[in-house]
Amino acid sequence: MNNLKKKYIEEVVPKMKEKFGYTNILSVPKIKKTVVNIGINVDISKDKNILEDIAKNLALITGQKPAPRQAKKAIAGFKIRQGMTLGLKVTLRGYRMYDFLSRLVNIVLPRTRDFRGLNLSCVDQSGNLNIGIKECIIFPEISQEKIKKNFGLEVSIVTDSKSKEESLELFNLLGFPIKHG
Repeated sequence: MNNLKKKYIEEVVPKMKEKFGYTNILSVPKIKKTVVNIGINVDISKDKNILEDIAKNLALITGQKPAPRQAKKAIAGFKIRQGMTLGLKVTLRGYRMYDFLSRLVNIVLPRTRDFRGLNLSCVDQSGNLNIGIKECIIFPEISQEKIKKNFGLEVSIVTDSKSKEESLELFNLLGFPIKHG
């Protein structure tokens, strides 16, 4: 069992039940899924080699093959054609999700330059945490010499909590570096 999942079951659930007065284990908020997105520039989307390299690197980071996101309609001002690949998306659940989050919290975020914690504004009113990462080279799976194009990515961690307070407590107990104040 993954360390983060084990920590959730053994430590987080009892503390959340005590603090918020839950009577049932199933009513305790949990992380449902993690979505990793990459937006691709129009110039890059025309070059298939760079697009395949980015998809391969995203698969290394997440452990799952990314799904391409196509443009729904053509926009001449942006030189976008209908069906053109404009992004890549990976939805993680279960074991892969906890593995990715464990690496994100313990390895990747501390490697970020000038990192002092995640802002409170990263958590929205629905209780979801959104993190923007400017460079993919902070992931240990990516070799800086082999990468053709450096890219940024966005990580959305979706919870089933009912309020921002519940999700902040959940993230704090799981060990996410959220700065207060």
